[in-house]
Amino acid sequence: MDVQKYIESGVLEEYCLGLLNEEDQAFLIQMTMLYPEVKAELTAVELATEKLAASGAIEPSVHIKQRILASLGFDEVVFDINNLPPIDENSDHEAWLKTLAYLVPDVPTDDFTLNVVRNDDHYQQMLVVTNMDVPEEDHEDFLESFLILKGHCECTVGNKLFKLGEGDFLEVPLHLKHNIKVTSSYVVAILQYQFV
Repeated sequence: MDVQKYIESGVLEEYCLGLLNEEDQAFLIQMTMLYPEVKAELTAVELATEKLAASGAIEPSVHIKQRILASLGFDEVVFDINNLPPIDENSDHEAWLKTLAYLVPDVPTDDFTLNVVRNDDHYQQMLVVTNMDVPEEDHEDFLESFLILKGHCECTVGNKLFKLGEGDFLEVPLHLKHNIKVTSSYVVAILQYQFV
């Protein structure tokens, strides 16, 4: 057997990428035991592949990481209450519900409750439970956004109507008039102010 030709065939790279079938994997392992030069080259390819993967790796945002973990079966994913992530269109409303479950009543008895859950130089986040509509308003000093955790509402922003339900996110631009109408018995949402 031409060992050098085997090494140059690309089979070592395919092995490292998980592309070989079981029979070819077994043969490669046998080759590493028989030929030290195959074992040495395989080790070099493994290290190079690992280095390449690390160089292109990025840490996903907290909410993307939560979604990935949830899709892999880690259902009990919750946020660190002392380090809550900003909300955006990729936020996982179920992770927010699990994290703040202790603040969400089974059946709301008040028309409006608000709990500040984050307040720093960049963001203020509040858990809102309400059955009340929000009259027309606009903001100059902060971007307002919200993530619906339970219930449904309609939000008019400028002349556009948005119908929102569980898991929906909406960011309201600065200086644009908007209002909110609750269309279910109540709404639970994360309200976020991003200071500009």
